[in-house]
Amino acid sequence: MIQVENVTKRYGNFTAVSNINFEIDEGEIVGFLGPNGAGKSTTMNMITGFIEPSEGKIIVDGYDISKKPKKAKKQIGYMPEGVPLYGDLTVKEFVTYMAELKGCESKTKKERVQKVIEETGLADVQNKLTKNLSRGYKQRVSMAGALVGDPKVIILDEPTVGLDPKQVTEIRALIKKLGKNHTVILSSHILSEVSQICNRVIIINKGKIIAIDTPENLENKVVGDNSIYVTVEDTEGKMENIKDKLSQIKDVRLISENEDKTKKYIITGEKDIDLRKNIFETFAKEGITIFEMKKADVTLEDAFMKLIDDTQKREEENTKIENDKESKEKVDKEERASDEKKENKNNKKLEKKEEKKKSKLRDENKKEEK
Repeated sequence: MIQVENVTKRYGNFTAVSNINFEIDEGEIVGFLGPNGAGKSTTMNMITGFIEPSEGKIIVDGYDISKKPKKAKKQIGYMPEGVPLYGDLTVKEFVTYMAELKGCESKTKKERVQKVIEETGLADVQNKLTKNLSRGYKQRVSMAGALVGDPKVIILDEPTVGLDPKQVTEIRALIKKLGKNHTVILSSHILSEVSQICNRVIIINKGKIIAIDTPENLENKVVGDNSIYVTVEDTEGKMENIKDKLSQIKDVRLISENEDKTKKYIITGEKDIDLRKNIFETFAKEGITIFEMKKADVTLEDAFMKLIDDTQKREEENTKIENDKESKEKVDKEERASDEKKENKNNKKLEKKEEKKKSKLRDENKKEEK
Protein backbone atom coordinates (compact mmCIF):
# COMPACT_ATOMS: atom_id res chain seq x y z
CA MET A 1 0.00 0.00 0.00
CA ILE A 2 2.79 2.45 0.96
CA GLN A 3 6.42 2.13 -0.14
CA VAL A 4 9.10 4.54 1.05
CA GLU A 5 12.29 3.89 -0.91
CA ASN A 6 15.67 5.51 -0.13
CA VAL A 7 14.01 8.77 0.91
CA THR A 8 16.13 11.70 2.08
CA LYS A 9 15.01 15.25 2.92
CA ARG A 10 17.48 18.10 3.28
CA TYR A 11 16.99 21.70 4.30
CA GLY A 12 20.19 23.40 3.21
CA ASN A 13 23.03 21.69 5.09
CA PHE A 14 20.62 20.05 7.56
CA THR A 15 19.41 16.50 6.80
CA ALA A 16 16.00 15.98 8.42
CA VAL A 17 15.50 12.46 7.02
CA SER A 18 18.36 10.26 5.81
CA ASN A 19 17.87 7.40 3.31
CA ILE A 20 14.86 5.75 5.01
CA ASN A 21 13.09 2.63 3.72
CA PHE A 22 9.89 0.91 4.85
CA GLU A 23 6.68 -0.63 3.56
CA ILE A 24 3.18 -0.62 5.01
CA ASP A 25 0.71 -3.27 3.87
CA GLU A 26 -2.98 -2.80 3.19
CA GLY A 27 -5.11 -2.96 6.34
CA GLU A 28 -2.23 -2.44 8.78
CA ILE A 29 -2.31 -0.02 11.70
CA VAL A 30 1.28 1.17 12.06
CA GLY A 31 2.68 3.34 14.84
CA PHE A 32 5.26 5.92 13.79
CA LEU A 33 7.41 6.84 16.79
CA GLY A 34 10.38 9.01 17.57
CA PRO A 35 11.56 11.77 19.92
CA ASN A 36 10.98 15.43 19.06
CA GLY A 37 12.96 16.45 16.00
CA ALA A 38 13.45 12.83 14.88
CA GLY A 39 11.88 13.34 11.43
CA LYS A 40 8.34 12.00 12.04
CA SER A 41 6.42 15.03 10.81
CA THR A 42 8.79 15.50 7.87
CA THR A 43 8.22 11.89 6.80
CA MET A 44 4.44 12.14 7.15
CA ASN A 45 4.41 15.40 5.21
CA MET A 46 6.34 13.69 2.42
CA ILE A 47 3.91 10.74 2.37
CA THR A 48 0.96 13.13 2.10
CA GLY A 49 2.70 15.04 -0.71
CA PHE A 50 2.84 18.27 1.28
CA ILE A 51 6.61 18.43 0.80
CA GLU A 52 8.82 16.64 -1.73
CA PRO A 53 11.78 14.43 -0.83
CA SER A 54 15.26 15.56 -1.85
CA GLU A 55 16.00 12.00 -2.94
CA GLY A 56 14.10 8.71 -3.24
CA LYS A 57 10.48 7.99 -3.99
CA ILE A 58 7.20 7.38 -2.18
CA ILE A 59 4.51 5.16 -3.70
CA VAL A 60 0.94 5.20 -2.39
CA ASP A 61 -1.38 2.48 -3.71
CA GLY A 62 0.79 2.12 -6.81
CA TYR A 63 1.12 5.86 -7.52
CA ASP A 64 4.42 7.71 -7.24
CA ILE A 65 3.43 10.80 -5.23
CA SER A 66 5.96 12.99 -7.06
CA LYS A 67 4.87 11.93 -10.57
CA LYS A 68 1.13 11.41 -10.03
CA PRO A 69 0.34 13.58 -6.99
CA LYS A 70 -3.42 13.93 -7.58
CA LYS A 71 -4.04 10.19 -7.84
CA ALA A 72 -1.76 9.44 -4.89
CA LYS A 73 -3.24 12.15 -2.65
CA LYS A 74 -6.76 10.94 -3.42
CA GLN A 75 -5.87 7.75 -1.54
CA ILE A 76 -4.85 9.68 1.61
CA GLY A 77 -6.80 11.22 4.47
CA TYR A 78 -4.66 13.33 6.80
CA MET A 79 -5.52 14.46 10.33
CA PRO A 80 -2.78 16.92 11.35
CA GLU A 81 -1.77 17.73 14.91
CA GLY A 82 -3.38 20.90 16.27
CA VAL A 83 -6.87 20.27 14.83
CA PRO A 84 -7.08 23.09 12.23
CA LEU A 85 -10.81 23.81 11.77
CA TYR A 86 -12.91 26.70 10.49
CA GLY A 87 -14.58 27.92 13.68
CA ASP A 88 -17.48 29.70 11.96
CA LEU A 89 -18.64 26.57 10.15
CA THR A 90 -20.90 23.97 11.70
CA VAL A 91 -19.66 20.40 11.91
CA LYS A 92 -21.79 19.39 8.92
CA GLU A 93 -20.68 22.43 6.89
CA PHE A 94 -17.01 21.71 7.59
CA VAL A 95 -17.26 18.02 6.62
CA THR A 96 -19.23 18.98 3.49
CA TYR A 97 -16.56 21.52 2.57
CA MET A 98 -13.86 18.85 2.99
CA ALA A 99 -15.90 16.50 0.78
CA GLU A 100 -15.97 19.17 -1.94
CA LEU A 101 -12.21 19.71 -1.65
CA LYS A 102 -11.64 15.97 -2.00
CA GLY A 103 -13.78 15.82 -5.16
CA CYS A 104 -16.63 13.67 -3.86
CA GLU A 105 -19.33 13.15 -6.51
CA SER A 106 -22.33 15.45 -6.11
CA LYS A 107 -24.88 12.62 -6.18
CA THR A 108 -23.19 10.73 -3.30
CA LYS A 109 -21.68 13.68 -1.38
CA LYS A 110 -24.60 14.27 0.98
CA GLU A 111 -24.89 10.59 1.82
CA ARG A 112 -21.13 10.29 2.30
CA VAL A 113 -20.99 13.30 4.65
CA GLN A 114 -23.80 11.93 6.81
CA LYS A 115 -22.23 8.48 6.95
CA VAL A 116 -18.88 9.88 8.13
CA ILE A 117 -20.58 12.09 10.73
CA GLU A 118 -22.31 9.02 12.17
CA GLU A 119 -19.15 6.88 12.02
CA THR A 120 -17.21 9.44 14.04
CA GLY A 121 -20.00 9.96 16.60
CA LEU A 122 -20.81 13.55 15.58
CA ALA A 123 -24.53 13.18 14.81
CA ASP A 124 -25.63 14.95 18.02
CA VAL A 125 -23.40 18.01 17.37
CA GLN A 126 -23.49 18.22 13.57
CA ASN A 127 -25.32 21.58 13.61
CA LYS A 128 -23.03 23.22 16.19
CA LEU A 129 -20.22 25.61 15.27
CA THR A 130 -16.86 23.84 15.49
CA LYS A 131 -15.45 26.64 17.69
CA ASN A 132 -18.00 25.76 20.39
CA LEU A 133 -17.03 22.09 20.60
CA SER A 134 -14.91 20.38 23.24
CA ARG A 135 -11.38 19.25 22.36
CA GLY A 136 -12.56 15.65 21.97
CA TYR A 137 -15.29 16.57 19.50
CA LYS A 138 -12.89 18.79 17.56
CA GLN A 139 -10.58 15.78 17.17
CA ARG A 140 -13.53 13.82 15.81
CA VAL A 141 -14.40 16.60 13.34
CA SER A 142 -10.82 16.67 12.08
CA MET A 143 -10.93 12.89 11.69
CA ALA A 144 -14.24 13.12 9.83
CA GLY A 145 -12.64 15.62 7.44
CA ALA A 146 -9.84 13.10 6.78
CA LEU A 147 -12.32 10.25 6.21
CA VAL A 148 -14.96 11.90 4.04
CA GLY A 149 -13.13 11.25 0.76
CA ASP A 150 -13.13 7.51 1.57
CA PRO A 151 -9.31 7.25 1.35
CA LYS A 152 -7.46 3.96 1.53
CA VAL A 153 -4.80 5.45 3.82
CA ILE A 154 -5.48 7.44 7.01
CA ILE A 155 -2.59 9.37 8.61
CA LEU A 156 -3.22 10.53 12.17
CA ASP A 157 -0.76 12.89 13.86
CA GLU A 158 -1.16 12.84 17.67
CA PRO A 159 -4.92 12.09 17.53
CA THR A 160 -5.45 11.87 21.31
CA VAL A 161 -3.23 14.71 22.54
CA GLY A 162 -5.01 16.92 25.09
CA LEU A 163 -7.98 14.61 25.57
CA ASP A 164 -9.42 13.38 28.86
CA PRO A 165 -9.33 9.60 29.61
CA LYS A 166 -12.89 9.01 28.36
CA GLN A 167 -12.23 10.83 25.10
CA VAL A 168 -8.94 8.95 24.65
CA THR A 169 -10.75 5.62 25.01
CA GLU A 170 -13.38 6.67 22.47
CA ILE A 171 -10.79 7.85 19.90
CA ARG A 172 -8.76 4.65 20.33
CA ALA A 173 -11.87 2.55 19.70
CA LEU A 174 -12.59 4.63 16.59
CA ILE A 175 -9.04 4.13 15.27
CA LYS A 176 -9.31 0.36 15.77
CA LYS A 177 -12.59 0.44 13.86
CA LEU A 178 -10.96 2.43 11.03
CA GLY A 179 -8.26 -0.23 10.77
CA LYS A 180 -10.83 -2.74 9.52
CA ASN A 181 -11.34 -0.80 6.26
CA HIS A 182 -8.29 1.47 5.98
CA THR A 183 -4.52 1.43 6.27
CA VAL A 184 -3.66 3.64 9.27
CA ILE A 185 -0.43 5.43 10.19
CA LEU A 186 -0.54 6.71 13.75
CA SER A 187 1.99 9.12 15.23
CA SER A 188 1.85 9.42 19.01
CA HIS A 189 3.99 10.16 22.06
CA ILE A 190 1.70 7.94 24.17
CA LEU A 191 3.47 4.61 23.71
CA SER A 192 0.93 2.57 25.68
CA GLU A 193 -1.63 3.76 23.14
CA VAL A 194 0.50 2.62 20.21
CA SER A 195 1.08 -0.75 21.88
CA GLN A 196 -2.67 -1.29 22.27
CA ILE A 197 -3.70 -0.18 18.78
CA CYS A 198 -0.89 -0.91 16.31
CA ASN A 199 0.09 -4.10 14.46
CA ARG A 200 3.62 -2.83 13.84
CA VAL A 201 5.86 0.02 14.97
CA ILE A 202 8.38 2.10 13.03
CA ILE A 203 10.86 4.01 15.21
CA ILE A 204 12.85 6.91 13.76
CA ASN A 205 15.63 8.85 15.47
CA LYS A 206 17.73 11.70 14.06
CA GLY A 207 16.29 11.10 10.61
CA LYS A 208 17.10 7.36 10.48
CA ILE A 209 14.91 4.29 10.94
CA ILE A 210 16.25 2.36 13.92
CA ALA A 211 13.55 -0.33 14.30
CA ILE A 212 10.58 -1.86 12.47
CA ASP A 213 8.74 -4.64 14.31
CA THR A 214 5.62 -5.60 16.25
CA PRO A 215 5.23 -4.02 19.71
CA GLU A 216 5.49 -7.49 21.27
CA ASN A 217 8.78 -8.32 19.54
CA LEU A 218 10.28 -4.95 20.46
CA GLU A 219 9.24 -5.43 24.09
CA ASN A 220 10.74 -8.93 24.21
CA LYS A 221 14.10 -7.64 22.98
CA VAL A 222 14.48 -5.16 25.82
CA VAL A 223 15.20 -7.32 28.85
CA GLY A 224 16.15 -10.88 29.66
CA ASP A 225 14.17 -13.30 31.78
CA ASN A 226 15.62 -12.05 35.05
CA SER A 227 15.19 -8.29 35.41
CA ILE A 228 13.97 -5.99 38.17
CA TYR A 229 12.97 -2.33 38.24
CA VAL A 230 14.39 -0.39 41.18
CA THR A 231 13.51 3.18 42.13
CA VAL A 232 16.15 4.69 44.43
CA GLU A 233 17.35 7.84 46.13
CA ASP A 234 21.04 8.19 45.29
CA THR A 235 22.27 11.58 46.50
CA GLU A 236 25.96 10.58 46.36
CA GLY A 237 25.89 9.11 42.83
CA LYS A 238 26.90 5.63 43.94
CA MET A 239 24.65 3.96 41.34
CA GLU A 240 27.24 4.79 38.68
CA ASN A 241 29.53 2.05 40.01
CA ILE A 242 26.96 -0.25 41.62
CA LYS A 243 27.37 -2.93 38.92
CA ASP A 244 30.87 -3.67 40.27
CA LYS A 245 29.44 -4.19 43.76
CA LEU A 246 26.68 -6.62 42.74
CA SER A 247 27.44 -10.26 41.96
CA GLN A 248 26.04 -12.12 38.92
CA ILE A 249 24.72 -8.88 37.37
CA LYS A 250 24.79 -8.39 33.60
CA ASP A 251 23.51 -4.83 33.30
CA VAL A 252 22.37 -1.79 35.32
CA ARG A 253 20.62 0.86 33.22
CA LEU A 254 19.00 4.20 34.11
CA ILE A 255 15.40 4.40 32.85
CA SER A 256 14.22 7.77 34.12
CA GLU A 257 14.74 10.57 36.62
CA ASN A 258 11.61 11.46 38.59
CA GLU A 259 10.39 14.86 39.79
CA ASP A 260 11.11 13.93 43.43
CA LYS A 261 14.80 13.39 42.43
CA THR A 262 14.54 9.61 42.71
CA LYS A 263 15.85 7.53 39.81
CA LYS A 264 14.44 4.41 38.18
CA TYR A 265 16.84 1.66 37.02
CA ILE A 266 16.45 -1.71 35.41
CA ILE A 267 18.84 -4.36 36.74
CA THR A 268 19.35 -7.55 34.73
CA GLY A 269 21.03 -10.58 36.27
CA GLU A 270 22.09 -14.08 35.37
CA LYS A 271 19.34 -16.67 35.01
CA ASP A 272 18.12 -18.73 37.95
CA ILE A 273 19.27 -16.31 40.68
CA ASP A 274 17.16 -14.20 43.03
CA LEU A 275 18.26 -10.59 42.49
CA ARG A 276 16.28 -9.13 45.37
CA LYS A 277 18.44 -10.26 48.31
CA ASN A 278 21.62 -9.23 46.51
CA ILE A 279 20.18 -5.78 45.73
CA PHE A 280 18.82 -5.18 49.25
CA GLU A 281 22.08 -6.10 50.99
CA THR A 282 24.37 -4.23 48.59
CA PHE A 283 22.26 -1.06 48.45
CA ALA A 284 22.02 -0.98 52.26
CA LYS A 285 25.83 -1.17 52.55
CA GLU A 286 26.25 1.61 49.98
CA GLY A 287 23.66 3.87 51.63
CA ILE A 288 21.30 3.84 48.62
CA THR A 289 17.65 4.08 49.68
CA ILE A 290 15.21 1.80 47.79
CA PHE A 291 11.78 3.37 47.25
CA GLU A 292 10.35 0.65 45.03
CA MET A 293 11.44 -2.69 43.60
CA LYS A 294 9.39 -4.88 41.28
CA LYS A 295 9.71 -7.51 38.59
CA ALA A 296 10.18 -5.96 35.16
CA ASP A 297 6.93 -5.74 33.20
CA VAL A 298 8.27 -4.97 29.76
CA THR A 299 6.56 -2.14 27.89
CA LEU A 300 6.91 -0.51 24.50
CA GLU A 301 8.20 2.56 26.34
CA ASP A 302 11.11 0.50 27.68
CA ALA A 303 11.87 -0.77 24.18
CA PHE A 304 11.68 2.74 22.75
CA MET A 305 13.99 4.21 25.39
CA LYS A 306 16.53 1.40 25.03
CA LEU A 307 16.62 1.70 21.23
CA ILE A 308 17.09 5.48 21.42
CA ASP A 309 19.72 5.07 24.14
CA ASP A 310 21.60 2.38 22.20
CA THR A 311 21.52 4.51 19.05
CA GLN A 312 22.89 7.48 20.99
CA LYS A 313 25.70 5.34 22.44
CA ARG A 314 26.64 4.00 19.00
CA GLU A 315 26.72 7.52 17.59
CA GLU A 316 28.90 8.69 20.47
CA GLU A 317 31.25 5.73 19.93
CA ASN A 318 31.40 6.41 16.18
CA THR A 319 32.02 10.11 16.84
CA LYS A 320 34.80 9.21 19.27
CA ILE A 321 36.36 6.86 16.70
CA GLU A 322 36.16 9.59 14.05
CA ASN A 323 37.60 12.18 16.42
CA ASP A 324 40.41 9.80 17.43
CA LYS A 325 41.10 9.12 13.77
CA GLU A 326 41.17 12.85 12.97
CA SER A 327 43.41 13.49 16.01
CA LYS A 328 45.80 10.72 14.93
CA GLU A 329 45.90 12.05 11.39
CA LYS A 330 46.56 15.54 12.74
CA VAL A 331 49.39 14.25 14.99
CA ASP A 332 50.84 12.23 12.10
CA LYS A 333 50.67 15.27 9.87
CA GLU A 334 52.37 17.44 12.50
CA GLU A 335 55.04 14.78 13.04
CA ARG A 336 55.66 14.54 9.29
CA ALA A 337 55.87 18.32 9.08
CA SER A 338 58.28 18.35 12.03
CA ASP A 339 60.42 15.62 10.45
CA GLU A 340 60.47 17.49 7.14
CA LYS A 341 61.46 20.66 8.97
CA LYS A 342 64.30 18.84 10.75
CA GLU A 343 65.40 17.23 7.52
CA ASN A 344 65.41 20.58 5.74
CA LYS A 345 67.37 22.10 8.60
CA ASN A 346 69.93 19.28 8.47
CA ASN A 347 70.14 19.58 4.69
CA LYS A 348 70.85 23.29 5.01
CA LYS A 349 73.58 22.58 7.57
CA LEU A 350 75.15 20.04 5.20
CA GLU A 351 74.92 22.50 2.34
CA LYS A 352 76.66 25.15 4.43
CA LYS A 353 79.42 22.71 5.40
CA GLU A 354 79.84 21.71 1.79
CA GLU A 355 79.98 25.33 0.74
CA LYS A 356 82.63 26.05 3.40
CA LYS A 357 84.74 23.14 2.12
CA LYS A 358 84.46 24.39 -1.44
CA SER A 359 85.33 27.90 -0.34
CA LYS A 360 88.37 26.62 1.56
CA LEU A 361 89.53 24.63 -1.46
CA ARG A 362 89.17 27.68 -3.67
CA ASP A 363 91.25 29.74 -1.24
CA GLU A 364 93.94 27.06 -1.11
CA ASN A 365 94.04 26.84 -4.91
CA LYS A 366 94.47 30.61 -5.18
CA LYS A 367 97.40 30.53 -2.73
CA GLU A 368 99.10 27.77 -4.71
CA GLU A 369 98.65 29.76 -7.93
CA LYS A 370 100.32 32.78 -6.36
